[in-house]
Amino acid sequence: MSAGLNTGDSAWLMTSTAMVLLMTPGLAFFYGGMVRSKNMLTMLYMSFICISLVTLLWFLYGYGMAFGKDAGDAGLIGWGDWRLGHVSPDALRGAIPEQIYACFQLTFAIITVALISGSIAGRARFGPWILFVIVWVTLVYVPVAHWVFSSSGWLNEWGVMDFAGGLVVELNSGISGLAMALVLGPGVAFRRREGPRPGNVPFVLLGLGLLWFGWFGFNAGSALNDGALATRAFVSTMIAGCSGMLTWRLLEWLRTRHLTQLGSASGALAGLVAITPSCAFVSAEGAFAIGVVAAIVCTYAVELKLVAGYDDTLDVTGIHGAGGIVGIVSLGFLATGWDQGSPGLFYGGSVSVLGKQVVAVLAVAAYAFAVTYVIGKVIDRFFRMRMTDEEQAKGTDVNFVEG
Repeated sequence: MSAGLNTGDSAWLMTSTAMVLLMTPGLAFFYGGMVRSKNMLTMLYMSFICISLVTLLWFLYGYGMAFGKDAGDAGLIGWGDWRLGHVSPDALRGAIPEQIYACFQLTFAIITVALISGSIAGRARFGPWILFVIVWVTLVYVPVAHWVFSSSGWLNEWGVMDFAGGLVVELNSGISGLAMALVLGPGVAFRRREGPRPGNVPFVLLGLGLLWFGWFGFNAGSALNDGALATRAFVSTMIAGCSGMLTWRLLEWLRTRHLTQLGSASGALAGLVAITPSCAFVSAEGAFAIGVVAAIVCTYAVELKLVAGYDDTLDVTGIHGAGGIVGIVSLGFLATGWDQGSPGLFYGGSVSVLGKQVVAVLAVAAYAFAVTYVIGKVIDRFFRMRMTDEEQAKGTDVNFVEG
């Protein structure tokens, strides 16, 4: 056994890594159930393919660029080991094996790019999607992960708070999803003002259950130990998910006098998204408030596409983008300053804390949107990522064979 190794913390991180990996199949079912039946198989596989693609990228160079020694001391990108296989099993990062830490961070990268598929569901060709995954993880995810998660990243050094990925995962995927929605333009169903036609609601709820389960590893695992910090993150995750679900249902009833399963799932998801960056920094009451606010904000954010005319098919921008903003900005008010991080305004903190959180949102959003838009345009131009109207009418599954 390596000197300095904490076996309890290591075991918890291994468990958390498996839980977060399960979130990607959960997302596949969540998205797959929300689309029309003719697009379900493709939607499922757009998530699953990310597991293999991103794992190889992470093994070859992704981890080294995200968490390696900073290049030029600018806080913009790492320059580490180009092949994770060079890291021995007994090498430690703190009190845990570096290899399992790298795998834990890998699972974040996988689900982040998979989330973007929801914005272009039913109108993107599968081959160009594979190319998009490779390029986007390299040029967008890896740099942003370095900014926020690496100890030498510029946002991390500046004191921006993001415990488990509100900037890196939620806002990053939400804004990138918006960029891709604009690149591919509205689909046939959106132009006809056809409402959502989920092909399998039980799949949606199964996916939500798997996502929620994995979210405990996502948030509490980010403590990198099995102590009080992980406990706080775990409890906050549960509370925010529930308050988000119930708030969305209440708003649905007040506005339409109807309650829907999709509304419940969206509300829970909004709460879970928003608590991600703040789970270890806020009290139980703060987690409840964040879930409520996130549900309210996201309820209206998902309707912006109807006003602005962009086809964010499965509301990635409206939930992950808007929810991520709520979670990051709320820390400027609700962070308690307990154990780590700075206190927010409601706990005697400085307005500069809020200012840093807002600047971080603007910086990540601007970078993610600009680079993703260019990536999408280039891939669509040379490899035709957007399906024709005739292809959309047939469905994306026409080229897939079950079994």
